[in-house]
Amino acid sequence: MTATYDIPPHLAARATVVVLPGRGEDAAVYQRLGLRLSFDAYRVHVLDDPTGDPAAATATVKALLADEAAPHVLLGSDTGALFAALLVAERSVTVQGLVLAGLPVGQASQVEQDWDAELEARTTCPTHRARLTDDSEFQRGALWTAPPADWIERANPTAIPVPVLGVHGAADTLSTVDDVRDWYGRLPHGELISLADTAHDALNNQTHRTAAAVVVRFLERLRLGSDLPTIERVEAL
Repeated sequence: MTATYDIPPHLAARATVVVLPGRGEDAAVYQRLGLRLSFDAYRVHVLDDPTGDPAAATATVKALLADEAAPHVLLGSDTGALFAALLVAERSVTVQGLVLAGLPVGQASQVEQDWDAELEARTTCPTHRARLTDDSEFQRGALWTAPPADWIERANPTAIPVPVLGVHGAADTLSTVDDVRDWYGRLPHGELISLADTAHDALNNQTHRTAAAVVVRFLERLRLGSDLPTIERVEAL
């Protein structure tokens, strides 16, 4: 399933963002983000978790990008971030930027835990916890399965030619900021932002407004050029 969040009718699209969810997630999980980005004139398409059928997900991404306004950006969360990174590293799709949230490159093997423990690992947001609990399409327990064995190797940061924004929870216990720091450091054009008091699902915590603002700021800079020109500065007082 693909969920689309279109822009207000009186505005022109500023860019196209295709969202790839993580383990167990369906497209509905990113409604809040999709609505917020679309309100700012970014057309958003959200797929389901690509681990179930990577080939179909790749074909869908290609079809969506072929028909939509540039610049084109892939935004992935958890294993969706890994998949987005490998698609660009292997030149399977052409985009102008990547946003990667909760990248699981350093995740240690996990023992499956109960639903309360999964919610605690995923998000600090009570609204999002309720949404996941009530989502019949959401696959409980998927978070404790390892990412596909070859995805970390294939998501080679040195082979990614476009600007990359990393958004990571400072309180992520599954894949810590220290775990991912080296991966982002090997990107030709990358930056990593950590969000305080934020768990693994970095876009859907109590800091979700800040996360969305960080993404929009990156998109606005990307529209000005691949060198991400500075659009703001704090003046000395």
